[in-house]
Amino acid sequence: MKKLIILSVFCGFSVFSQNNDIKKDTIKLNEVLVEATRLSKNAPFTQSNLSKKDLNKRNLGQDIPFLLRYLPNIVVTSDAGAGVGYTGIRVRGSDATRVNVTINGIPFNDSESQGTFWVDLPDFASVTQSIQLQRGVGTSTNGAGAFGASLNLLTDGISQQASAEINNSVGSFNTHKHTIKFNSGLLNNHFEMAGSLGIIKSDGYVDRASSDLKSYYLSATYVNEKTLIKALAFGGHEITYQSWYGIDAATLKSNRTFNFAGAIYDDTWNVTDFYKDQVDNYKQDHFQLHINHAFNDFWSGNLAFHYTKGAGYFEEYQQDQVVSDYGLTPINIGAIEFATTDLVRRKWLDNDFYGATFSLKYNDLKKVKFIFGGALNHYKGEHFGRIISGEFIARADLFKNYYFNLGDKTDFNTYSKLDYQISDKVSLYGDLQVRFLNYKIEGDENGLDINIKDNLTFFNPKFGLNFKVNNSVSAYFSYAKAHKEPNRTDYVESEVFPKPESLDDFELGYRLETNAAKVNANFYYMSYKDQLVLTGAIDDVGNFIRANSGNSYRLGFEADAVIKLDKSFFWQPNFAFSKNKNRHFLDENGQNLGNTDISFSPNVVLGNALVFEPSKAFSVGILSKLVGSQFMSNNELPASKLPSYFTTDLNFAIKLFPKNTFKELNISSLVNNIFNKKYVSNGYLWGVDPYYFPQAGINFLLGLNLKF
Repeated sequence: MKKLIILSVFCGFSVFSQNNDIKKDTIKLNEVLVEATRLSKNAPFTQSNLSKKDLNKRNLGQDIPFLLRYLPNIVVTSDAGAGVGYTGIRVRGSDATRVNVTINGIPFNDSESQGTFWVDLPDFASVTQSIQLQRGVGTSTNGAGAFGASLNLLTDGISQQASAEINNSVGSFNTHKHTIKFNSGLLNNHFEMAGSLGIIKSDGYVDRASSDLKSYYLSATYVNEKTLIKALAFGGHEITYQSWYGIDAATLKSNRTFNFAGAIYDDTWNVTDFYKDQVDNYKQDHFQLHINHAFNDFWSGNLAFHYTKGAGYFEEYQQDQVVSDYGLTPINIGAIEFATTDLVRRKWLDNDFYGATFSLKYNDLKKVKFIFGGALNHYKGEHFGRIISGEFIARADLFKNYYFNLGDKTDFNTYSKLDYQISDKVSLYGDLQVRFLNYKIEGDENGLDINIKDNLTFFNPKFGLNFKVNNSVSAYFSYAKAHKEPNRTDYVESEVFPKPESLDDFELGYRLETNAAKVNANFYYMSYKDQLVLTGAIDDVGNFIRANSGNSYRLGFEADAVIKLDKSFFWQPNFAFSKNKNRHFLDENGQNLGNTDISFSPNVVLGNALVFEPSKAFSVGILSKLVGSQFMSNNELPASKLPSYFTTDLNFAIKLFPKNTFKELNISSLVNNIFNKKYVSNGYLWGVDPYYFPQAGINFLLGLNLKF
């Protein structure tokens, strides 16, 4: 079952008040929020940015990872095969547990698994203002350490004008999304309310891999010349039929949409039926209070309090289960003892996450920008399992816990950041962070007692230089140190107590910006110690198992550009070439295999977009992605190799302004995989046997957005 993910929104905003003083000071307050965890345009770190306009063109129901898939060095995957439901993202070969995600400065990664489960945020792109992706360690932020990238989401800002929207989209696999939004506008220069309701449903490309997703969002804001106070309540409810087992090589060739989840077998292991409720059923509700204040022209700060409640279960049908494994006594009927039985069980997660974040900013408006900030967060998660039905289970034993354990984690960090303009040409960036962790798990699971405790302290320094060659060209160099604690699966599944990881990240970059072109290029070298790499195996709820690999590194070159071919045509290529190696990797038998490829780390990831945009009201783009071959294990087993793949999508958007009906009417469409490529983007090893997650062939989404 998936773990809790935490969304606690510290809301960003952009106010255009009739009062000039309010407008000026509100913008300053907004900068405090953004600068606490985001990089400025000229910061000496590697970054990509997406605006709301970029998101809206393709926001037709797919999860956020699929909206990011055209950015440099990103690989995405979908369990259901079409981008709705459970999805994943890797950046520079690093999986989601190693990508730090914040939403307006609040940690989004699950405290225990460290993963990001976007299925719990259905339609969140509809209330997202912008996204910044920092590849590499990036700037200090809240939550788990970034070992591949940091992803920073900024929610919708305050709107001066009242508005309403109705967004609808339909597509392949019976996919449809329906969203309504409203905004009161800024009332009396001080008050605003906004909200949205959303529904997304899909049958999925993979058999029975359906998604039934609901979301809500509500905010109330008060703002004056110096202060903003914002309260939010939002949540999501997802019911997804699971498809995380994948399929073996033979089934991939004969029936690539087959789904083993929920299969019911006869005595000779032939599939006779499927259990209809093999679902993940999870609900979470979020409550936040946010305060921003500008003390004067130089000092400003923010403070946020957040609380999230999450609860849900994964329900599954299991055959031939040993009754004693569940702590039960076999039933005797007459002279016959029934030691095994078919049953239905639910694995539950019931948890709470709460805390506070803060930052204080000084800007002398000339040379010095300084930020002091941090966060204190606490998480408690109850993990337990219950049998809800069974052929030979006594009624009195139903709905009792057959395992129970409690995860408890406290996370405190504080950081100081300095941006100093040495001269007109050179600026210096410094960043010091200290992070303290206390984590314990107590209880039992799979018949074994669990008693894990770990206390960790990390010091993460960062610095960089930015050199402005002229008004169009600049170069930068940065170094960043990062540490990261093991996640829950590392602690529970490892035979050896896992070690925390450390990373030294070196970045050397070049930027060019003219009226005709915008180019970013960078080299990176990421040196890991005790890196927790994916072994290629998964546990019984679909989590990838990792192990410390000793020393490893990632060395690469990335480039992306926006080139104006003429007034209507734009070319947007991106490239990523890398070498990702374990040093002197030891297999499970202790044999030194030498330098091996790090799992799930393709050496080549290319993207390309050719966009025709004759006006702001119309655009059409052809978008392509090539992902090189990659191994699912660290010992380079031939059977664990995923082939390379190349896909092409077609995207268009039309904006109309009907008179006397709507303020705006938008039509958009996305045709994915137009050449119907059969490919696999993800997989795992069960022993030495590979299992794959096939992705959909040609499919489409068509959207209509009405603004009032």
